[in-house]
Amino acid sequence: MESTRLKKIDRLLQKELGDMFLQMTNTMGGTLVSVTAVQVSADLSVAKVYLSIFPNDKVDETMGIIKNSVKGIRFELGKRVRLQLRRIPELAFFLDDSLNYLENIDRLLGK
Repeated sequence: MESTRLKKIDRLLQKELGDMFLQMTNTMGGTLVSVTAVQVSADLSVAKVYLSIFPNDKVDETMGIIKNSVKGIRFELGKRVRLQLRRIPELAFFLDDSLNYLENIDRLLGK
């Protein structure tokens, strides 16, 4: 069972990473990256970050950029949350394709 503290840390990291990606994608032009969920492990060593990327044709390129700059993203996150967290977790990024799944179901149902 996830504790209240872990849920607060999840929300904090989601908010800060969302702000960071908003600033980052302003320079990319036409790409939107949103953080849909963050799950921190019980020992606070790893944070799984789920991203939704729009448009779909830029998913591979954007995920490549993000995965190549994980250390820089973690460093920037550390500067933002240094007063709330003692240790900054390692970041693992995953693609959240739930919106694509919903669009596919709508298309199949003929809506």
